[in-house]
Amino acid sequence: MLKNWNYEALDEEKLEQLCRRPRMDEADITRAVQDIIDDVRTNGDEAVLRLTEKFDGVRPDPLLRDVRKPDDIPVDDDVRKAFELAWHNLYQFHKAQIPQSIEVQTMPGVICRRESRPVASVGLYIPGGTAPLPSTTLMLGVPATLAGSSYKIIATPPDKNGGPPVEVELAAALAGIPRIYLAGGAQAIAAMAWGTKSIRKVDKVFGPGNQFVTTAKMLLQNSEAMVSMDLPAGPSEVMVVADENADPDFIATDLLSQAEHGEDSQVVLVTVGDMGPERIREAVERHLQQLPRADITRKALNHSFSVSTANMDQALEIVNRYAPEHLILQVDQPEAYTVGIQHAGSVFLGPWTPESVGDYASGTNHTLPTYGYARMYSGVSVDSFLKHITFQQLSREGLEAIGPAVMKMAEVEHLDAHKNAVDIRLKADNPARGSYDT
Repeated sequence: MLKNWNYEALDEEKLEQLCRRPRMDEADITRAVQDIIDDVRTNGDEAVLRLTEKFDGVRPDPLLRDVRKPDDIPVDDDVRKAFELAWHNLYQFHKAQIPQSIEVQTMPGVICRRESRPVASVGLYIPGGTAPLPSTTLMLGVPATLAGSSYKIIATPPDKNGGPPVEVELAAALAGIPRIYLAGGAQAIAAMAWGTKSIRKVDKVFGPGNQFVTTAKMLLQNSEAMVSMDLPAGPSEVMVVADENADPDFIATDLLSQAEHGEDSQVVLVTVGDMGPERIREAVERHLQQLPRADITRKALNHSFSVSTANMDQALEIVNRYAPEHLILQVDQPEAYTVGIQHAGSVFLGPWTPESVGDYASGTNHTLPTYGYARMYSGVSVDSFLKHITFQQLSREGLEAIGPAVMKMAEVEHLDAHKNAVDIRLKADNPARGSYDT
């Protein structure tokens, strides 16, 4: 469990290998997922029902449910208050992300502008599996509503009674999502991408999931479905960087909080200076024995690891090579090291910031890039639900100023029609040709 490596003993090749994720059996998964996609494309809701009965053991009727008002959903008061607090913090942080339009006069008579528009229809996937994730409903639903997407649908596996988990429905109601489609896995992604009799085809699909869900998203994005995806989000992962002043129990519980997500999760411990990994391994074993999901958690720990480093420079090199989904800095004065973090999904600073707060209620989004994709992807935000349109308008004087350069560049590229579109205007006798006002 958590085999330890010493940074000084790692050459370049070994360091690179260590930071790679466990290999997935891509060929077998791809074939299985493609069969599901083809089935749903051909048979729609009927295929979804059949696959839901096969994988989840229930046949929901109907597949599509309207979300009740928050006060009509039967949950305990303490649950309701917890989700309302999380909604409030998410709303505040994401509302601040709504972009303003920008307008720039790049030169006299040449005005360029950029405005945002919502992605019109979005599908939000909420994993179920070994445990429902109503928190993900808030993480996706809040920015979708703030961005102004006009059609929003949630897909989530049904509970044992064939309905939506009540906590997922509560989160959907708080986030402003009107309908839930009771399906999970690759079949849910395919249904939202292609559309069925019950639900409209969407323009973009969001949400984390297992290898089958991630593969479905990637296959569909490159298909005739004409759908885009948020980001590659597979098995959960965390990296904790800890110095000699860190509390081993704090670190242990942070590592275990991600390992318990699933057998394919991965956790990484990076110790700095005199913090010995054996102290943390002892704490991990002690806390592990108290967890109801200990068997799942232990399997995740068995393909996880730790690295001992001499200083924060070495630790940050490991961080940026690994590009973790979640990064926790349990070190003295963590803010001093944030400038050195280049690749991470979300960062948690100091002893009083467990990763759990970001998973649920601090206000940041927990739908993050995993598997090293933090090198080139950001986590979900309001921007994820927006696209941007540019506008430009030139006066006659502006065209006279910029036109010669445009014509010369078109000439270099042998695009004569481009050149002529400018030239004909510059030679026009009547600068106000046409009846409209520029």
